[in-house]
Amino acid sequence: MKSTTPPEGLPIYYVGQHESKRQLPISKETLCLALDAGYDMLTTPITTPLFQSRVLALLSNHLSNLKNGIDDTAATPAIPSLSPTDTPLAPGEVIQQLVGVASPWIDLSSPDPVIYNFSRQVLELEVQYAAFCGLGNVVVPGPRLQYGSAHGEGITQYAFAIQEALALSNYVQILIHLPMMYHPDQDSEDVEGSLALHARPEFVEEGGKSKHDFLGTWDAWHIIKSVCKYNSRLFVALSIPRHLPALHAQSRWHSEPLRLLSLAAQTFVPNPKEYLTLTRPHQDLVHRYMRLRTPPWILLCDVGPIPSLPQPQNQTEANGNATLPNVDGRISASSVPSNNDLPTPAEAASHQPPAQKQKTDKSPTPHLLYIRNLQCRQPPLTPNQSFSADYQDYLQGPLQPLADNLESMTYEVFEKDLVKYDLYESAIRKALADWPGKGYEGSSPVDVELYGTVVVCVVGAGRGPLVTRALRAAADAGVKIELWAVEKNPNAYVVLQRHNELSWQNQVHLVHSDMRTWKGPHTSPQSPNFEQVPYGIDILVSELLGSFADNELSPECLDGATRLLSPNGISIPSSYTSFLTPIAAPKLHADISRRAENGEKGAVDTP
Repeated sequence: MKSTTPPEGLPIYYVGQHESKRQLPISKETLCLALDAGYDMLTTPITTPLFQSRVLALLSNHLSNLKNGIDDTAATPAIPSLSPTDTPLAPGEVIQQLVGVASPWIDLSSPDPVIYNFSRQVLELEVQYAAFCGLGNVVVPGPRLQYGSAHGEGITQYAFAIQEALALSNYVQILIHLPMMYHPDQDSEDVEGSLALHARPEFVEEGGKSKHDFLGTWDAWHIIKSVCKYNSRLFVALSIPRHLPALHAQSRWHSEPLRLLSLAAQTFVPNPKEYLTLTRPHQDLVHRYMRLRTPPWILLCDVGPIPSLPQPQNQTEANGNATLPNVDGRISASSVPSNNDLPTPAEAASHQPPAQKQKTDKSPTPHLLYIRNLQCRQPPLTPNQSFSADYQDYLQGPLQPLADNLESMTYEVFEKDLVKYDLYESAIRKALADWPGKGYEGSSPVDVELYGTVVVCVVGAGRGPLVTRALRAAADAGVKIELWAVEKNPNAYVVLQRHNELSWQNQVHLVHSDMRTWKGPHTSPQSPNFEQVPYGIDILVSELLGSFADNELSPECLDGATRLLSPNGISIPSSYTSFLTPIAAPKLHADISRRAENGEKGAVDTP
């Protein structure tokens, strides 16, 4: 058997299994069989169909009284607390390996206030009991976007219900299950016993044409997280469709707090050898999401039962003659395909549905087997990706190298930007190659051998990457240079001295000084018996570009150094422009908001 261990440094996929018609309750033996099969977790409904029946009976009675004018001013009745027959859960050993699934038949975005009130009560009861049992994660079906002619008008009240649910526990994390893009089929009312079916006609506007909206669910998520004030316990459980939207719609979710990726059986397609696989775009999407600082879990939905688990004789035996909640908040994806799950042209041509076109092999879990194989085939991290992984979603204060002496690790981060240093080297090489053609002589008066040599000076040399590039550029251009390096950081200056001795063959004149007060290159720098005559710099090189505007005080520093340029001297760079670009960084926004709420001064002012 092939190893499923990923290459070193790459994430391990945490894979769970969901069944719409799960046998309940989940015993220790069931969990052990799932772990033996290769799964890491299982989902469980928090309440049973018997609880659903009890709620529906209470709702029907209340609506009947309202319709008949019996006490039409009465408040919505309170749903009684859970009883042992209302829930399959209990505190115990298996609870840590379970993910709770809230009831899919509630409707938190209903325009009917009675339906909304009942739905909110059900969610609160389930979250409270899940917290009591020790469940760490609860998946809640996302909001309905379409009600007749109304589109997206119930999202705000849905968000308030989620906000209230978050306040019920200090540690339960709520995962809003949303499709990657909005599709009219997702608002199906075919969930058995759905409260949406009981919405009164006077609250639901007739008409309205369903429409595809690639960013509709992301817009809904944006409202939810905003109302919940970017709560750190609020996450996305993202459903990956069989047919992916455009890349810009996929990338919208990349910066969001993804906790879970759900893959239904219809998302997998057979390859030419009839083994189940994901398409190349799906593979690339999974690889991208798994490169996040906290990789999401993967949930396989309705891909078959747990191997070796005895199956009930009928569904009544399994769950009390009722349909159990599905993780996507709708009916089982395996029983009613949506337009998103239509067969590919090749599958349609063969008149064989995708779920059946599957190579028969010895593996009872082909979908899981493929995910584990995908885990082993992750593309390796580039050096930059490996180094910068810890900086994802990390709020850094702007550096102030003029006031502070930077640490070696900070310089190392700079030096990982090879593109920047390649461009610097190219610019220096071109400047040196053009110098003789312009009829200029270098400014060096040191001795006969070097007289007229081009004087190059690197100010703010740090650990010396630009010094190395300047020497390499001079060698490539075939031009002799007199090279100076100025650095104020006493610790970095030690490194420069070592490089000069071991790597640069003492070709570099090192100066430990602030560039603003340095008097410039001068003759006989190592001989105090001769008068030191200053002379100009032909090419001044610096990289005081800063990470936020001019936080490295480039203008102030370079004003003190450009005075040392010779009449024909140039500066590299000759100019630069700082740009601001909008980005989606909700985790950083949440971090700043929490710091501000905790009274940290300057939390929202200091960049």
